[in-house]
Amino acid sequence: MVDAPGTTPRARPSVVTLSSWLLILVAVIQVLNLIVTLAVIGKIRDVLKDAYAGTSAESAGDLAYAFTIGSSVLTLLLAIGLVVLALLNNRGRNVSRIITWVVGGILLCCTGGSLLNGVSGGMMGGGGNANGDLPSTQEIQRRLEDALPSWYAPVSLLLGIVALLALLGALILLALPKANEFFRKPKAAWEPPVPGGAYPAYPSTPGQSAEPGYPSTPGQSGDPAYPSTPGQPTTPPATPGDQPPAGPTGQPGERRDPEPPPGS
Repeated sequence: MVDAPGTTPRARPSVVTLSSWLLILVAVIQVLNLIVTLAVIGKIRDVLKDAYAGTSAESAGDLAYAFTIGSSVLTLLLAIGLVVLALLNNRGRNVSRIITWVVGGILLCCTGGSLLNGVSGGMMGGGGNANGDLPSTQEIQRRLEDALPSWYAPVSLLLGIVALLALLGALILLALPKANEFFRKPKAAWEPPVPGGAYPAYPSTPGQSAEPGYPSTPGQSGDPAYPSTPGQPTTPPATPGDQPPAGPTGQPGERRDPEPPPGS
């Protein structure tokens, strides 16, 4: 798992990893149960057509076939969703954990209800009505048992029990304290300054120069080449050659001829 920059790396606890593997196992079982159902859906339709022929529910076989196909598509999408949730849980996404609890709770109720229905012997088929033209549930059950393979009922029951236990374990593992710490939002970690990196500029105060490297005090010039003291001008001194020497009158620019030596 890769954390965002500036956060403390988190180690994924084993309970989260195990929970994700259990979710993937439930997804695999859903696909296997889908394959088993599609393998016998043709025989189930034929049995229902024969059982309800000439009754008010003559189209029960076609309706059951269409319902099974639609449920198969939903089962496949659910299996893909469980795998995606397992991968997101491994990355510490708290939103995916909440979605896992919601979807898992619904699937848990559906799987448990289907198992209870299978154990009690209630399968699709209508009971008798007031006119008595529909076959009883026991008659539909007997015909299905005769038409379906002998391995269908035990395999479906076994897959349902394993899926129920795996899903229940995955939801419980996601609620343990170690999992709560892993899904908690990480805190940003302090990073020491890197040697050679840029340092922040020092702020200047009113009356001081803002140029870095040449600090000045109030009342002084900000020119680093000519420091001055309070009360003195800041004009730089002149250098020889800038202007000719002053003449006798003190005016600059006058030239004097040299006096001849005595006796010339």
